[in-house]
Amino acid sequence: MMRDCVTIQSEYDTRKKEDDMRTWRDNIRTVEPYTPGEQPKDKNVIKLNTNENPYGPSPRVSLLQEDMEELRLYPDPAAALLTDGIADYHGVDAGQVFVGVGSDDVLAMAFMTFFNSSLPILFPDVTYSFYDVWAELFRIPYEQPKLDPEFRIRKEDYYKENGGVIFPNPNAPTGICEGLEFVEDILRHNQDAVVIVDEAYIDFGGQSALPLLDQYDNLLIVRTFSKSRSMAGLRIGYAIGSPELIQAMSNVKYSFNSYTMNRPALLLGAESLKDEEYFRETIEKIIRTRTWFGEELKKLGFTFPESKANFLFARHERENAEDIFIAAKQNGIYLRHFDQPRVKDYLRITVGTDAQMQALLEFLKNYLN
Repeated sequence: MMRDCVTIQSEYDTRKKEDDMRTWRDNIRTVEPYTPGEQPKDKNVIKLNTNENPYGPSPRVSLLQEDMEELRLYPDPAAALLTDGIADYHGVDAGQVFVGVGSDDVLAMAFMTFFNSSLPILFPDVTYSFYDVWAELFRIPYEQPKLDPEFRIRKEDYYKENGGVIFPNPNAPTGICEGLEFVEDILRHNQDAVVIVDEAYIDFGGQSALPLLDQYDNLLIVRTFSKSRSMAGLRIGYAIGSPELIQAMSNVKYSFNSYTMNRPALLLGAESLKDEEYFRETIEKIIRTRTWFGEELKKLGFTFPESKANFLFARHERENAEDIFIAAKQNGIYLRHFDQPRVKDYLRITVGTDAQMQALLEFLKNYLN
């Protein structure tokens, strides 16, 4: 009888231990992560899937070398060199600039700082797919008003009460850019919440919301060095807004990680701002290539919204987008396909060099024929 009691107690202890293990698993935060574009190991491919700039950064950046001895020291937590450079470049006060490890870091910090209402934040149903990931991760309620049939934001959908608004302009993955009056209309109807305009692609032909900063102290504009400045590998992003917004973000940053920016990023980022001629030259190259390539795509039966970004969001009149995506990859050309409702018929095609886009056109001609 005694042995039976011992056995029963042992089984009970085992079950209790298993139940305890399940308890800690129940407390793990689960979220469906953002899926980044594939980074192929083979360097001999044409990579048009992650909206990187095909041209290198300014020669000033390439020639500048930091004293390696300085890497033993922590970087400036205030990132003054880069912050001051961005402020001077845009003609704002340094107290209106916040920098972070790419615009993703800046946006995540903004979500944590500003979106703490019980009301849902608003962003489009077809947009940068990190927004809903952050909302889920930080347990922020959200709604996603649907874009219209032409993939445009309906500004009226953002007139209702909310806990904040965020949208890219130009939007991703569509490349559609709205004008300044459109952006201001959304701001006018949302003066009780923070409105974030994500301008990752604004340099490729859009009109920035920067002129609205003096009128709306609830406006935050977020940008990146990854696209137009060809510095995706250094991870530099920044926000411009009222001193009150920037101070609030800084307070959260210093409660999270004081040393977000490394020394090379601060130094090289500030240096790139000094070469406006090269910056404009590479932007114009991409815009010219985008225009030419778009016309050639139309001849092959593709349609796409007018893009003000460094990519086209295209569908073919009869061919399946996923089939083209797979075939292109098999031929060493990487494109982006989103297997999601409303956009599964589309390919997002980064604008590369003329030679890269010509190679893609040759592939498409052979594939379609």
